[in-house]
Amino acid sequence: MTKHGYEAGRLNLPFVGIATFAKKPYVADWDTIDADVAILGAPFDAGTQFRAGARFGPRGVREASTLFSFGHAGAYDHEDDATYLPESVRIIDMGDADIIHTDTVNSHANIEYGVRKALAAGALPVTIGGDHSINIPCVNAFDDQGPIHILQIDAHLDFVDERHGVRNGHGNPMRRAAEKPYVTGLTQLGIRNVSSTAREGYEAARAMGSDILSVRQIRALGVATVAERVPKGARLYVTIDIDAFCPSIAPGTGTPSHGGFLYYEVLELLQAVAKTHEIIGIDLVEVAPDYDHSGSTTVLAAQLLMNFLGFIFYERAKR
Repeated sequence: MTKHGYEAGRLNLPFVGIATFAKKPYVADWDTIDADVAILGAPFDAGTQFRAGARFGPRGVREASTLFSFGHAGAYDHEDDATYLPESVRIIDMGDADIIHTDTVNSHANIEYGVRKALAAGALPVTIGGDHSINIPCVNAFDDQGPIHILQIDAHLDFVDERHGVRNGHGNPMRRAAEKPYVTGLTQLGIRNVSSTAREGYEAARAMGSDILSVRQIRALGVATVAERVPKGARLYVTIDIDAFCPSIAPGTGTPSHGGFLYYEVLELLQAVAKTHEIIGIDLVEVAPDYDHSGSTTVLAAQLLMNFLGFIFYERAKR
């Protein structure tokens, strides 16, 4: 076509077309993934202890991410004088892992399978939850990837060992991660207020190598100092619970906790670790869009992921 601007390809505005993540190509056949980043939805929320709804997180974050899909030349940041996510960074959307209602074991197995397929293709797996229990199969998938360190950004410690027989709910993932022989330790940031984890859980976490800081402690130390506490040379798996943020900017979550982070505090931390560490996996969880009719929570989640990916691949190119 040669009219209406089509001579240079479609304009493809954010509100047009199918809402894959950032409007990137959808790859249904996971044996054909050829990309730098593979986005996987994990719409599972049967691990929640209070408000459900995070099963709609992947769909909501994908739709919000179309806001950041303008153009093909990447995103120029005048503060950093850098262009992030040019076309040379190949991002694909795998769609969602299959979720079987009421069946945690097999739903988690399907999520793990998706992450393993991304890793086998040499792509950075980015999983959008779902409740925080989806981190358990994500971390399971790294059992043949060498030592990793977990960087958790969250309001809650999620270090419950077992509660009434439940070992794989959204209060358990960091305990399950710490038990892995290939997980060398955890940096747990933003933990505050009344937590889902009892005192003995905190004691167990520290005994198993965790560094735990609240939002107020991080503000007192400063982002640069906190980033320096992450073990040097560690390969980082980053798990972000949206309730790490103050519910004044991220109300769309099942367990909101006031006193949380603001946007730039987390963004600057992610940029700092992207400069100094290899990022080998990401998940972002607990976005429950129905609790936020403004849509600001999904936009925050999408914007955070897009910027973090930009930082990661900008630093990889420099190296």
